[in-house]
Amino acid sequence: MKPSLLIYNIGMLATACGNSAHGGKAQGEIQIIENAYVAVEGNKIVAVGQGEVPAELRCDGCKTIDANNKLVTAGLVDAHTHLVFGGWREHELALKLHGVPYLDILAQGGGILSTVRSTRKATEDELFDKTAKALDTMLSLGTTTCEAKSGYGLDFENELKQLNVVKRLQESQPVELVSTFMAAHALPEEYKDDREGYLSLIIDKMLPYVAEHKLADFCDVFCETGVFTAEESRRILTAAQKHGLGAKIHADEIDPIGGSVLAGEIGAVSAEHLIVCPDEGIASMAKGGTIACLLPATSFYLGATFAPARKMVEEGVPVAVASDFNPGSTPNLSLQLAMNIACYRYRLTPEEVLTAATLNAAAAIGKADQIGTVEVGKQADLLIWDADNLNFIFYRYGNNLVQTVIKNGKVVK
Repeated sequence: MKPSLLIYNIGMLATACGNSAHGGKAQGEIQIIENAYVAVEGNKIVAVGQGEVPAELRCDGCKTIDANNKLVTAGLVDAHTHLVFGGWREHELALKLHGVPYLDILAQGGGILSTVRSTRKATEDELFDKTAKALDTMLSLGTTTCEAKSGYGLDFENELKQLNVVKRLQESQPVELVSTFMAAHALPEEYKDDREGYLSLIIDKMLPYVAEHKLADFCDVFCETGVFTAEESRRILTAAQKHGLGAKIHADEIDPIGGSVLAGEIGAVSAEHLIVCPDEGIASMAKGGTIACLLPATSFYLGATFAPARKMVEEGVPVAVASDFNPGSTPNLSLQLAMNIACYRYRLTPEEVLTAATLNAAAAIGKADQIGTVEVGKQADLLIWDADNLNFIFYRYGNNLVQTVIKNGKVVK
């Protein structure tokens, strides 16, 4: 064994363990190793240990990093973002502050539809440059893998434009990307009197093309009052599953109209938001093996209630935490901030939140066997924090405490 990278003098190594999402008590059962080291060969972790680094791991040409007794974790995994979009929506801030409900803003042609107009006007290169800048910021904040949804095109040409931006960015910068097709994000203005026509466009034309050209790994639907019903969501997601795409669903964000129950029934990989998730939704997700991907920064930004995360954990539903970066309901790139809010407002422990933002998030995008933990055989996505222990990164909220970012065995920040 000849490591290419050796990190030593780690004060505390904190990591979830395993290749699948953890719920219940297991979500908070992480491994803590003090005075640790990690050896990397190529892009894989080949040794994790405690104490003095064995002589066989020290070799000529091996890059070494002294962690100076600081905390090391796996790289953060952001399992829910609306990454590619044109324009911003700062003009809606005053409306939100005056209590105008989101669905009213959408009905007035604002919200998602406002961003759709901006995204359609933008060229692919303009979207590429804007998104690359966002990813660079996310990387500096410790996000090494990121899910990216479409859904601001709402027609064949512009949905593909968003998905192509993600494909290009996957090949041109360090953050690993997982693409989700979400044409069912809203009903476009040109189809406001033809719901069935838009459903047909998604199911009969867009989905087959996206699947055939491998432009996405997942399909998502916004199941909500005034958007898509639970039955419409079922039609879209089961069609996506037949094409080999994993199912995700925006559920119970504003009204509990059956999205979380549907998620469990169809075996969706994840249900997302879940701010007003009812007991029957939690039970369905637990039975169906669905991960609850929660977005605390969105509740914070909108002044909404917070998802019943504590109950989900207690009922055995694995909880992931993501940023939900988007131009309307949380224009925030920091998964660290979402983790902090999850600790304070969901009342999840630092250990549970670490699992939520690493292993469970990785499972929510189908990558738990590759990333999300610091274990032999996993991809070498690692963070060195300007912190002595895990509690400190939650205690010192609002600061970027990431000191060094390692992606695929290479220092990238």
